[in-house]
Amino acid sequence: MQTTANMTSAKEDALANAAHAARSRIRRGAYRAHTAGLAPGHVQGNLMILPSDLAHDFLLFCQRNPQPCPILAVSEPGDPMLPTLGRDIDIRYDVPRYRVWIDGDLVDEPEDIAGVWRNDLVTFVLGCSFSFEQALVEAGIPMRHIEQGTNVPMYLTNIACEPAGVFHGQMVVSMRPMKPADAVRAVQVTSRFPRVHGAPVHIGLPHMIGIKDLNAPDFGDAVRVNDDELPVFWACGVTPQSVAMAVRPPFCVTHAPGSMLITDLLNTRLASF
Repeated sequence: MQTTANMTSAKEDALANAAHAARSRIRRGAYRAHTAGLAPGHVQGNLMILPSDLAHDFLLFCQRNPQPCPILAVSEPGDPMLPTLGRDIDIRYDVPRYRVWIDGDLVDEPEDIAGVWRNDLVTFVLGCSFSFEQALVEAGIPMRHIEQGTNVPMYLTNIACEPAGVFHGQMVVSMRPMKPADAVRAVQVTSRFPRVHGAPVHIGLPHMIGIKDLNAPDFGDAVRVNDDELPVFWACGVTPQSVAMAVRPPFCVTHAPGSMLITDLLNTRLASF
């Protein structure tokens, strides 16, 4: 007779296999779209890869800005594997699309980064709002971008991040339109997930955080906002890309917006209470 613990373990093993299968599709080039809704139940991660001489400053930047940059894992220099996040994860191949930056300019969006990998590179994986979206959906709160089959809209704001070392810049936020009662519930739900951005940083009045037009996101895709809805904004893991544009490091790699690393970690394990 199976115990509850054994049944839970078997379910988690099956979910881990689903995440590994999704990464395998990405690695062999069979999937190149955004990862929202892919491998449901799994933690997805934003990506920042930097030379080791910048890694300490960026780690400090993340510690000072935990909402936009919640750290899930940091690699050893030159090691592309991330064993704490899942079986056989190789960061050179397991993201659908990357962005390569030289002196702060976007120079390429390759499907893998094997050709630019170096033995001094350190990988940072940061929490992603796709994780708390599962909790919101389970709470009965609809996600407009999922309904429309698009990427979540993301905007550069006038909210300054706390600087650290050479790193500074403005926060990027993601937006989900909600009815007022759902917005209140969303604050309660997402407050339980500080490792994946936590509670919203702003509700309504987008011009107050420097957003002039909700229909013109800086990243992702615009979504419909109905007359009876409020735009609700969360700190976003694309923030390091705005930092890269501000700081202009000699070299770095990020994910393309919406193209995340799928880990074996379960969203349910990230809840703080």
